[in-house]
Amino acid sequence: MTALNLIAPPAILRLVETTLEQCLVRAADGDERAFAEVYDATAPRVFGLVLRILVDRAQAEEVAQEVYLEAWRQSKRFDPERGAAISWLLQIAHARAVDRVRSSQSQRDRDARIGVRDSPVPVDLVAEQAEVSLEAARARRALRELSDPQREAIELAYFDGLTQTEIAERVGAPLGTVKTRLRDGMVRLRGILGVTT
Repeated sequence: MTALNLIAPPAILRLVETTLEQCLVRAADGDERAFAEVYDATAPRVFGLVLRILVDRAQAEEVAQEVYLEAWRQSKRFDPERGAAISWLLQIAHARAVDRVRSSQSQRDRDARIGVRDSPVPVDLVAEQAEVSLEAARARRALRELSDPQREAIELAYFDGLTQTEIAERVGAPLGTVKTRLRDGMVRLRGILGVTT
């Protein structure tokens, strides 16, 4: 039971919860002040939950920031009819914290398997640069074998870092067409380069 529960009558608690839901709904419409109110009212609980899961304070601070960034971006998905705002935020916080734990464990497992941190690997820089140069030339030749629309979509996605939606806007094509160009182009590239996975 929280300190607020001990001193506030249930009617006030319902008013606080209603206000929090209303703030989150307003935040979905871009109201930054309303989102700041959501943050001020919920930050201690969100951070506390994340810290209990991660234990590491620095990681908990990072994840808590990610939670509020995701909440801001996804605020239109909040439905006050389906539950309280704090429950929605704590669900995001729990998922983000668990994802961080899994990611950290996965990284430790990979490092242990391949011994990256334990044994330095001698590097032949000249050979490595030659290999990279050869692979780049091979990739450029393979790209030339694609149709112009496929090549353009792949270059915009992988070299310019555009999303599929941004590519569609840039080239003036429907999103479905861009997705098809990317998929078909990547399948063709894999075949040209002899990639089997």
